[in-house]
Amino acid sequence: MNRLVSGWHGDVRIWRRGLVLAAVAVILSLVMGLHARIPNAIGNLGSLTETFLPWLGLLIPVLLVLAVVRKSATALIAVLLPAIVWLNLFGGQLTDKTGSGGDLTVATHNVNADNTDPSGTAQDVAASGADVVALEELTADAVPTYEKALASTYKYHSVQGTVGVWSKYPLTDVKPVNIELGWTRAMRATVATPAGQVAVYAAHLPSVRVKMEAGFTARQRDKSANALGEAIADEPIRKVVLLGDLNGTMNDRALRAVTAQMRSTQGASGSGMGFSWPASFPMARIDQIMVRDIEPMTSWTLPETGSDHLPVAARVKVDTSAS
Repeated sequence: MNRLVSGWHGDVRIWRRGLVLAAVAVILSLVMGLHARIPNAIGNLGSLTETFLPWLGLLIPVLLVLAVVRKSATALIAVLLPAIVWLNLFGGQLTDKTGSGGDLTVATHNVNADNTDPSGTAQDVAASGADVVALEELTADAVPTYEKALASTYKYHSVQGTVGVWSKYPLTDVKPVNIELGWTRAMRATVATPAGQVAVYAAHLPSVRVKMEAGFTARQRDKSANALGEAIADEPIRKVVLLGDLNGTMNDRALRAVTAQMRSTQGASGSGMGFSWPASFPMARIDQIMVRDIEPMTSWTLPETGSDHLPVAARVKVDTSAS
């Protein structure tokens, strides 16, 4: 440490060294601060950046160490720029915003079509205490197993295509939602909760891929997100809960048709980033719980199951008349 700090005092070169590091720090600041302006025209580069945007913060301590080793005051000052931008974007998620109260608990889980323990996975999700559960990536062969495992906890349920909703409260007006895929991966139902009617949407947007020759392939996901956003915008019931695997984060501008009209329970009332995928080493929150005209109270991730996604849950307040 003495060797690292020695030579700084009286050395005018500390302002001339590390100019490349300083430039990298400025570029990193611009990428994070202006991520919405990164074009999607080439390989959906903007959406790819926004999917893993929080992880760009890992470059900041690396630049800091290099600036110290290089004995560059210029680089040290420049590193403050990306640090400030990152904290402005994600600093709020480092605090614990969880609260108490609420009158409805919901959960969602992409159970994985290749799940070898569907019964155990269903029981794990039910153990969260959720009043309403949405499951995605259901296969025809596995549906009876999930129905049997959840029957004692949830009196009402409906499966539409590869998504399903299980509820302790009556379901009405159940129908598939067309997200322009050619098969059903989204549905809606009216849930008669004790605090009032809630329109619950369950959705599994198309997967995205990162390919060397094509970049971030997300065209079908983006098209389905727009269709889902239109369906929610046309929903006559004002109180809406969206549960599902959206294959995108709240930062991804491609999901704006949905995110612009709803609040993330994790962002509003969670603790930390709430990453949900992949389950073995979560790097992004692509499993979402969003609400409209409903107050998030607390949001959390559940322990790993037999899926490659983590389940996520939230406690919300449907009756906001006294708020």
